[in-house]
Amino acid sequence: METNFVINDFEGPLDLLLHLIKTSKMDIYDIKIEEITKQYVDFINKQKDMNLTVASSYLVMASELIEIKSKMLLPRNNEEEEEEDPREELVNRLIEYQKYKDMISSFKELEMDRKNIFTKEPINFNEYSDRTIENDGSVTLDDLVNALSNFLKRKELEKPISTKITKKEISVQDRTNDIRNILNEKKKVSFFDLFEVKTREYVVVTFLSILEMAKYGEIDIIQEDNFNNIIINKREGEVDD
Repeated sequence: METNFVINDFEGPLDLLLHLIKTSKMDIYDIKIEEITKQYVDFINKQKDMNLTVASSYLVMASELIEIKSKMLLPRNNEEEEEEDPREELVNRLIEYQKYKDMISSFKELEMDRKNIFTKEPINFNEYSDRTIENDGSVTLDDLVNALSNFLKRKELEKPISTKITKKEISVQDRTNDIRNILNEKKKVSFFDLFEVKTREYVVVTFLSILEMAKYGEIDIIQEDNFNNIIINKREGEVDD
């Protein structure tokens, strides 16, 4: 199978033919074969005059067009007898090729859309599961994950949001310091009140900061009854930063 050569941005003879048909504003189902053959052959000859190598597939198509043109010029023996249109096979090939081009164009659009989507590897919570978040025994890691999930649903963060890339980022350490400052001032705060900025990155960093502080015993996480509000308390005896 011969590889198509790109000539003047045309990826093969069918691509060139489609271009000539569109620029001539012809009906693809009723190609003016004499006119399109002349345009095609003129294009090929022009490439030769410029000392450019023309792939054999382009030359084969030129011979096919000339053959179709010859058949179109032949008189019909019986006008009443329905004869096969010599252009039919070529038209079918052009239509299939156009479908292929449209499909490639759609894939390219999907590829461009995909580049605008930010993805992140799933977070591994195993490092937190080796130690139960006991505190008063009322809250587990699953409770926190479920609470966060419900919070996101209420704030409709599952919908795509308009974002732009900025150089400013917040780390887990920075957010942990922020939470320490809040607890130094208020002593206790609602779990949900810590998610004041409604962006995915901020929510994830805040959640990880809470887990870090619970893991190292800086805070107590309390929920008096199932489905009640979760309270973050500064653990007594912790030294203020």
